[in-house]
Amino acid sequence: MTRDRGLEELLNDDLRSEPDITEKAMFGGWAWLVNGHLLCGARDDGMLVRLGKGKEGWALQISGIVPMVSRARRMHGWVRAAPEVYGDDALRQKLLDSALIFVRSLPAK
Repeated sequence: MTRDRGLEELLNDDLRSEPDITEKAMFGGWAWLVNGHLLCGARDDGMLVRLGKGKEGWALQISGIVPMVSRARRMHGWVRAAPEVYGDDALRQKLLDSALIFVRSLPAK
């Protein structure tokens, strides 16, 4: 996997004003964390978003959003969004808002 600098720039802009956000290289891409918990990521294969187990159903109904799969194993609660999805500002923000609600509900690490 390689990094997607354009997607990273979009996510940096979207998350710039959010408190408690940190960033680091992860999974062959770039990741954003809240209080030590993964929130989302940017890779050349799309935008990864953590919505929480059982909370991803609405997103999977949108064309261009698929379950996240790692090493042939589905990562429940995670989705991967294609460029046509994360390129839509409103849809990208809806995904990030849902992810922020979930991740902020977790106890800090």
